[in-house]
Amino acid sequence: MKTLDCIIIAFAASSLALHAHAVEPASPKRPSVEQLQKVIVSRAPQTRVEAPDSERITARRIDIVDEKGVIRMTLSGQTPAPIIDGIQYKRAFNVAGMVLYDDKGSERGGFGTADVEGGMAVLALDHPAMDAIGWRVSPDGEVRFSINQAPPLIREPRLDNRLIPGVQTPTRIQMVVGADGTPAIALNDKQDRARLRLTVTPEGYGAIEFLDAQGKVIHTLAPEAAQQ
Repeated sequence: MKTLDCIIIAFAASSLALHAHAVEPASPKRPSVEQLQKVIVSRAPQTRVEAPDSERITARRIDIVDEKGVIRMTLSGQTPAPIIDGIQYKRAFNVAGMVLYDDKGSERGGFGTADVEGGMAVLALDHPAMDAIGWRVSPDGEVRFSINQAPPLIREPRLDNRLIPGVQTPTRIQMVVGADGTPAIALNDKQDRARLRLTVTPEGYGAIEFLDAQGKVIHTLAPEAAQQ
């Protein structure tokens, strides 16, 4: 009887262990408290001010600098021309908004409104010498989001061995809502040609389009349309 009791108890304990293992998922990997304590700056950081220094600030330009005096952010009604690797170049059109800079003073992104006919809202984050991702809301209502492949970093001896801006690079992913409301997501090849496109047809059917190098749709998958 004693042996049977031991078997029953052992079986019960085993069942409980299996049940606990099934119910309780493994804990996710996390930093230790000791690791966190080493990187704590303050347990009571400043999160508010008692009163603003001024109810309103009016300025043409505000620069935020780091501890070395490098401009890291500019807020302006006429943002400064872009600085790439220590050289400043003309901007294609004025943009009012905010510009972000890296620790060397090179432009790495920003957002604002562009002074073009009808007005345009823009936002970009940059590779060292070229746009990496960009949003654009055009005057005609088109909304476009692009992701560009990083271009090669080319230095020019006649520019004091500085980086050349605007090196051609393909847009690999592009999401668009056209002015007429047509949505599309395109995947491009290395020559910046759309080769696969996800869209909705004018009839409202979801479709996947395959395109050749000339931009012609060579095959379309639209299962719902095929059923009609």
